[in-house]
Amino acid sequence: MLKTLKIIGILVIVLIGILIRNTLTLNSKQVASAPLETITFPDDIFENLSEAIQYPTISYSEESIPDSTAFRGFHRFLSETFPLVHSRLVLEKINEYSLLFTWKGSDSSKKPVILMSHQDVVPVDQPTLSDWEAMPFEGKISSEHIIGRGTLDDKSTLIGLLEAVEKLLEESYEPTRTLYLAFGHDEEVGGSHGAAAIAKYLKSKGVTAAMTIDEGGFLAEDLVPGISSPIAMVNISEKGFASFRLVVETNGGHSSAPPKENTIGILAQAIVDLEANQRPYKIVEPINHQIEYMGAELPFLKKIAFANPWLFKKSILQALNAHTTTAPTIIEGGIKNNVIPTVAEATINFRILPGETIDEVKEHIINTVSEKVKVEAVGFLTNPSPVSNIDSESFKTLEQLIRDLYPNSIVVPGLVGGGTDARYFYDISDDVYRFYPIRIGPESMKQFHGIDEKITKENYKEIILFSYHLIKRINS
Repeated sequence: MLKTLKIIGILVIVLIGILIRNTLTLNSKQVASAPLETITFPDDIFENLSEAIQYPTISYSEESIPDSTAFRGFHRFLSETFPLVHSRLVLEKINEYSLLFTWKGSDSSKKPVILMSHQDVVPVDQPTLSDWEAMPFEGKISSEHIIGRGTLDDKSTLIGLLEAVEKLLEESYEPTRTLYLAFGHDEEVGGSHGAAAIAKYLKSKGVTAAMTIDEGGFLAEDLVPGISSPIAMVNISEKGFASFRLVVETNGGHSSAPPKENTIGILAQAIVDLEANQRPYKIVEPINHQIEYMGAELPFLKKIAFANPWLFKKSILQALNAHTTTAPTIIEGGIKNNVIPTVAEATINFRILPGETIDEVKEHIINTVSEKVKVEAVGFLTNPSPVSNIDSESFKTLEQLIRDLYPNSIVVPGLVGGGTDARYFYDISDDVYRFYPIRIGPESMKQFHGIDEKITKENYKEIILFSYHLIKRINS
């Protein structure tokens, strides 16, 4: 017995030693920062974003036709507000509503860079209007904010990027490498007619870019316990997207004589079974990078877990949502309170972890639910994107710029759970990154696609400044 206890004690000491050694050797991956020149912008930048918000360029569904009045009005506004952009860059309209600007570089040996945003916004839930500080498409400017749908997602980056280009043109700046500004019109419903068409068009022209930058990354504030500094999430991949409809069909009947299994009951059990049998959590790229970069900045006790994911994997991966998620989003069935329906349906949305596929998710559903449930894919579908490089010159350029602009920030490569138009540009770009310096905290996180969307004036200035310096940095 004593010998056994000694062996256990030695093993515990060895384990503690391994944990401490791994923790001490998990060093910060942050690069040193350097000061940048100060740039000033005119006060009318807020008015320009405000006016942009007033065009309700809403995407309702994949099947809906864009509001031509809103989009064409928005395009006129852009041409009037950014005259140099429209006179000195080449503008092409793709599928009528998407915009592609080409700023020709002086050195054809350098690969171009693609800078992205999107014009469309999500609808506003009408019953929530009274909860907004100002009407969603009013574009109100308060003492601290610009308020309205699109201020966070995603007109602030679109208008901010154009403000930066307009200023550079005013300064007679000439890029060495060609820049493409790609603004899709249907990102909120999958981007198949907008960004996908732009990427296809560029591919037909033989374009191969050094990198593409889109939304989908941000400056996270007070979102990670133990880290007080802003975390610059540079997302290098995104989850896939798939929705499946579960359909149950029976003979129905009168509610006074219900069968052992009725239509809605079978459907409800299928939903419960899927939620109870989630897809597994996994350490895959880029989750491994996120663990290393973020873990190195944590307080010692929390750092132990991130330095030893082989032991603390479950809790870490749950915190990072590192699995294919399952979310019931629509349920339909029944016509009267005393009639058992003959048909009941539910839609389940999955955000698919890199390394898994749409087909695997469908197989998982079929193996989990009753054979009485039909399973069919619906709507927009896409597998997870590839994972971009964090050792490339492009990533290092972006990383350095972020650290120079925000010296107290922590740059972390990661995985975005939502979808972006960037997914379409891997075929024509060496690397694809998702980052603009939108500051997101616990409160503003709720405003994405939600109530009272707004951005601070200071943060909007940061987006313009980032775009300005990014263009100069990638051309240096």
